[in-house]
Amino acid sequence: MDYYYSIVSPPCQSAMLVAKKLGITLNLKKIDVHDPVEQEALRKLNPQATIPTLVDNGHVVWESYAIVIYLVEKYGKDDTLYPKDPKVRSVVNQRLFFDIGTLYKNLIAVISLVIKKEQPSDEQMEKLKKAIDLLEGFLTERSYAAADHLTVADICLLGTVTGLNWLRHDLEPYPHIRAWVSRVTAEIPDYAEFRKDLDEGTKAYIASRK
Repeated sequence: MDYYYSIVSPPCQSAMLVAKKLGITLNLKKIDVHDPVEQEALRKLNPQATIPTLVDNGHVVWESYAIVIYLVEKYGKDDTLYPKDPKVRSVVNQRLFFDIGTLYKNLIAVISLVIKKEQPSDEQMEKLKKAIDLLEGFLTERSYAAADHLTVADICLLGTVTGLNWLRHDLEPYPHIRAWVSRVTAEIPDYAEFRKDLDEGTKAYIASRK
C-alpha cells in the first residue's frame, strides 16, 4: 500500500510506527509539503492534499488517526492495539483526542513559530507545559497512556512527545513520561533505525527552511 508522508511530521510517524508494530510494509512516498507540484499531485487522491495519505488497493484514507484505526481494524491479528471493550476503547479514544486537540495542537503552534524564528508567547508556552503536565499525570495512573498494555494511543502520543526535541524541551521533570517513552519504543520493531531516519530527516528539514 502507498503511504504519502514526511517523516518529520508526528502525525505521519504515527501510522508508520503502527504499521511496523503490525508487520505491514508501506510503500513510502515522500512528499514535500512546500512544493506546489507535489501538493497538486496529492490533491488528485486527497482533496485536502494533506499528509499522511494512505492508498490501500485503491481505497484512500487520510488524517493520521483515521489511517491508524483503519490499519489496526483491518490488519490487526487481535484487538490489543485498539481494544473492543467500550470502556477501554473510550480511554484510548480520549487520549487520541487529547493528543490532537491539546498536546499536539499546542506543540505545533510553538514549533511553527520557532521555525519562522519567532518567539512564542508566555501564554503559548504555558499551554504547552500544562498539556505535558497532563500527560505526566495520565502516566502516573498506569504504565501506558490508556490501558495496561500498548495501544495506538501510546504510539500516536509518542510522535508528539518526540516532537518536543524540536524545542530542546527538557523532560527531566517528567519521570513517568521518560519511562513511558523507553517502554513504548522497546515494543516497536526496528525503532532505533526509525529514530535515526527521523533525526536525519529533521536536521535536513530544518536546514532547508533556513
